[in-house]
Parts: sequence; C-alpha cells; structure tokens
Amino acid sequence: MTSTTQKTKHSFQAIITPRKIVPVLGSLGTGLLMMTLSSTSVQAATYYTCSAPSGCQLAGARLFTSSYTDTKSPVVLAHGLGGFNKLFGALDYFYGIPQTLMRGGTDVYATKTSAANNSEVRGEQLLQQVKLISAISGKPKVNLIGHSQGGIDIRYVAGVAPEYVSSVTAVASPEQGSKTADAIMSQLSEDSVVTEAAAGLFKLLGIATDIGSGVSVTELQEQDAWNALVALSTEGAAKFNAKFPAAMPTRYCGQPTSTQVNGINYYSFSGKGQLTNLTDVTDPILLATSVPFGADQNDGLVSVCSSRLGYVIRDDYRMNHLDSANQLLGLVSWRETNPATIYRSQVNRLKKANL
Repeated sequence: MTSTTQKTKHSFQAIITPRKIVPVLGSLGTGLLMMTLSSTSVQAATYYTCSAPSGCQLAGARLFTSSYTDTKSPVVLAHGLGGFNKLFGALDYFYGIPQTLMRGGTDVYATKTSAANNSEVRGEQLLQQVKLISAISGKPKVNLIGHSQGGIDIRYVAGVAPEYVSSVTAVASPEQGSKTADAIMSQLSEDSVVTEAAAGLFKLLGIATDIGSGVSVTELQEQDAWNALVALSTEGAAKFNAKFPAAMPTRYCGQPTSTQVNGINYYSFSGKGQLTNLTDVTDPILLATSVPFGADQNDGLVSVCSSRLGYVIRDDYRMNHLDSANQLLGLVSWRETNPATIYRSQVNRLKKANL
C-alpha cells in the first residue's frame, strides 16, 4: 500500500515539475491576454484640437481601448455659433465626448472656426482643417459631426470637397433656419447702433475663443455677427440649401428622402424642451429664446422640423440646445440617455457602415 502511494506521489511530482508547469502557465497567460485583446486594442486612440490658422495639437491619447467606435476614418467635431474646441486647455465644447469616443477606439479632432460668421466662411475654414487632419492621420476621409451651426458648416465641406468626407452628422442644427434668428433680425437693421454693439461683443467673444483655443494673437479669425445672424435665419438657410441641397427634406417639417449623396452618408439627431435640469443656469435662457417658435417643438434655438437631415436617428430626445453638446458641464436631463452615449452609439453606427 505504501509502495503504491509513493509511486503515485513520485508520478504526480513528475507532472508538476517547474520545467513542465511554466510553459503551461505561459500558455494560459497568453490565452487570457488574447481573449482580452479580442475586445480591446493596443492601438492608441488620439484626441487633437485644431484651428484654421494654427494647425492641430495633441490634446490626449489612450492606449488600451475597446473597438466599439473604432471607425475607418477619424471623427471631426465642428462647434456652433460662439464656439471653441478646448477652451484654455480645460473645457471641451463637446463636453466629455472626445474622451468617451477615445475609450471606444476613435481618433477625434475638435476644430475651431470663426465664432461668428456665415457657414460658407466657417465651412472654408473647416475644410482647410479637414485637409490638414487627412494629412496628419494618413486617412483620405473623415467623419464630420457638427453641432448647431457646425451642422451647416460640415454640409459645406461635404458639398465642395466630397472626396474628403465619409459621413455627415448634424446635431441640433438649424438646417432650415431658426425662428429665434428671424425674431432678432426683425428688430434690427444691419447698420443700427444695437447691431453694431452686438457685433462688437461678438468680436470680443471671437477673440476670446480664438486665444482660448490656441490661436495666435497675430492670426485671429474673421468675425461677422450680422452675417452669422443672416445665415441662421429662415431666408439665409433657404439660400444656402439651394446651393447645398444634399439629403435635405423638400419642405419644412418634411422627412428627408435621401440618406446618401455622392457616396457620403448623412445623419441627424436633435432634441426638444428647454428646462431639462434644474441646476443648469442656462436652461431659463433657452426657455426665453424658445418664445418665437410658438407651438413648434424646439430645443430653445432650433425646431425639431428644422433639424432634419439625411437619416434622422431621433428628433425627440429630452435635450435642449446645449444638452446636445453635453453642456453646461454635463448638466443634462436625468430622464434621458446621456448625450455622450448618443454620440458613442452614432459613431458605432458609422463603424458598422465601414466609415
């Protein structure tokens, strides 16, 4: 009995000698690592901030990412009226969204154009940055996502240089103009004292956002508040749409009939409501600016009907105009999907479309 036990013990020891078990543990470790890498990537996802005159600067990078939003082409974010990319290195216009997309494997570029100007001027500035981004990334095309007026600017780029664009996603964008802009224009004239004062304030805002976005004081961008207001009006939008009709509805409050034009996929999403978070001090302002819309559902600055372009993901999110860029500082509705998650889902949609 004792002899049999000793033989069994010696046989077991022979099996578990270090020389034999180390390769086994190594194989197990390699297997676990491969399982991990099947859902993550060691390819770094990067985040750059760009401006038309000053180029692009690396703002962040993430080594280990998932592949949920790992698109073929990088994502380019375009701000709205009065916007910026990353203000003084601290505040993202698209609050928390570049970081969310990076975690999914996306390369993100946040751009900076004139704070106040029409979409042909801003669009041309954006196009120069898109060309630079293509050179930096080594990718021939980009996925454009624009908030508010940025959603019009990106249509300009897609219209004049489709060879650089994989997709266009307009977020809470006044594609057919804003009744708030109409109401303001009805009370002003181009050469009035009030208009000139407002233009001066917007010029100061533009200088501040330029400098805060990394633009040199010798390369400040052109600001024109009146041209911006005209561009955002119903009449100004109609003139722009006559030049760039791709993926637009044929009538106000209609649904787009085309979602792909010149090989470019078009998408849009938006929200409705103004008071979405009691702690957000900007909500009452958007409630006031919503008055010109009357019964027309809107987010405080853009109506649901005016926001539609291409494939309409949703136009009834519980989001006001700033919520759709995850502002102010992420103070959004607790009763709705977080805006960063909505962007993440859209970029995943782009990935599935091989864009």
